[in-house]
Amino acid sequence: MKGKTLIEYFYNHETKNPDKPFLKQPFGDQWETYTWGEVGQMARKLATYLNQQNLKPNSNIGLVSKNCREWIIADLAIMMAGHVSVPFFATLTGDQIAEVLEIGDVEFLFVGKVEVWNDMKKGVPADMPIVRFPHYEGNSKIERGKDWNEIMNTIEPMQGNPAPKLDDLFTIIFTSGTTGTPKGVMHTYRAITDLVDLTEGPNPLKVSATGDNRFFSYLPLNHIAERAVVEVMSLRYGGTIAFTESISRFAANLKEIKPTLFFAVPRIWTKFMLAILDKMPQSRLDLLLKIPIVSSMIKKKIVSGLGLQESRCSVVGAAPIPQATKEWFGKIGIPISEAYGMTENCAVCTFLDASINKPGSAGVAQAGSELKIDPDNNEILMKAPYVMQGYYKDPEKTAETLEGGWLHTGDQGKLENGYLYITGRVKDTFKSAKAEFIVPSEIEAKFTDNTDIEQMCLLGLGLPQPILTVVPSEMGLAKSKAELKESLEKTAKEANAQLANYQRVGAVVVVKEPFSIENGVLTPTLKVKRSKIHEMYKDRMLAYCEDPEMVLWE
Repeated sequence: MKGKTLIEYFYNHETKNPDKPFLKQPFGDQWETYTWGEVGQMARKLATYLNQQNLKPNSNIGLVSKNCREWIIADLAIMMAGHVSVPFFATLTGDQIAEVLEIGDVEFLFVGKVEVWNDMKKGVPADMPIVRFPHYEGNSKIERGKDWNEIMNTIEPMQGNPAPKLDDLFTIIFTSGTTGTPKGVMHTYRAITDLVDLTEGPNPLKVSATGDNRFFSYLPLNHIAERAVVEVMSLRYGGTIAFTESISRFAANLKEIKPTLFFAVPRIWTKFMLAILDKMPQSRLDLLLKIPIVSSMIKKKIVSGLGLQESRCSVVGAAPIPQATKEWFGKIGIPISEAYGMTENCAVCTFLDASINKPGSAGVAQAGSELKIDPDNNEILMKAPYVMQGYYKDPEKTAETLEGGWLHTGDQGKLENGYLYITGRVKDTFKSAKAEFIVPSEIEAKFTDNTDIEQMCLLGLGLPQPILTVVPSEMGLAKSKAELKESLEKTAKEANAQLANYQRVGAVVVVKEPFSIENGVLTPTLKVKRSKIHEMYKDRMLAYCEDPEMVLWE
């Protein structure tokens, strides 16, 4: 069944598997399950309601909520009714949502599981038609708009199986962006269809074509990676999507679901590792792994303790994972594959299967894509049928990013025997006081194996030597100040020995406050806003750099 739109795949499951479980929502120790048939009826009622609102065809429909069953149902309804979904991060402030609602020409808004509605609602126009999801405990109580349950109880389901054209716009996804105004990435149904058709043969995610799939959805669904890995794969191949109830219930929910595919950002894998080492020190773990029979038992216990014993593919993406972390998981029986992509190419560019040992590589080009390196600035250029149509209402930025028919990724890298190595960001590079260009990622990579560090950001624009700001990990915080200082000094000394003089770190600064979305230092996808951190410390950086001590505390 190739060459179909996403909603047509849904109709196929709705017809063939009406009684099979599709969406699973946790409430404490209990799970509520909706079947494909039940989801179809609910989406059809929502589609009828949308059709009653006199919206023009292909209107932009906003969707702001943390992951939950209603998110998927609303997205299906938007497809059925012939509109374009425009999803947003559930953490947006009033000013931020006002900006993207205006840029995105949003005509209608679904509001669901959010914690910051009291601020967010200030940016939602008073005349914006809204449908509010059922209330989730621990989240904001929303009073505005049409109640979800009222629609389910009073509206008749839409009949027939209307489908968009392949070249119709499927979604506009606003990039979180480390700098500047958010950009609305436009993807058509054809892009998504080509993506799954081209990758079906290689099947890097090891998805079952027979529908024996359990997806665990917790990374923001409005982000392209989660959308592609969870929503698109489930609609194409079938299976169940289970959601997490909250951060505090994440570990319990994951263990109960036992996903067949698990996708996580590096920070999640690091937290798993630290939690395991908190229960079993590295020295004891190393000893037990050397005993053949005991080793097998320990690995099984750790993997099942996480809930990953049935995962056919465990993947890391969104940022590079330290090689030491990846090898650590390999030793305990969790091989990790790496994926590299971005919103503009449906999160699909290169893939490094866990079975391939290429330290530092992001893998090879995925099916249907081509890669090359710009000889002038080492920028990674990419071409594929699933590259975006462009940025919504921004032809100049579109022309710049898609110049010459190639997607200009903004990342720098090199190709060796077909394997891509990412070396930095074009815009991250800065010039020191010595007029030398510094590529932060090259230096930060020297510190990634230190498990006392959870977050870091290299600064140094205009400084004689760069400085490294760090946030200690739980392991680092558990040490005395003297022990942590010794650990960071040792790593800095080893790193500087491998670097050119102008690259050597002049100081390691332990900051008071972790980098977070709330304090504006991280994007919603946990990327560091280097320019923001530079602004925070620019008045103190020279003093840090000139201090005779290597490790300093803010």
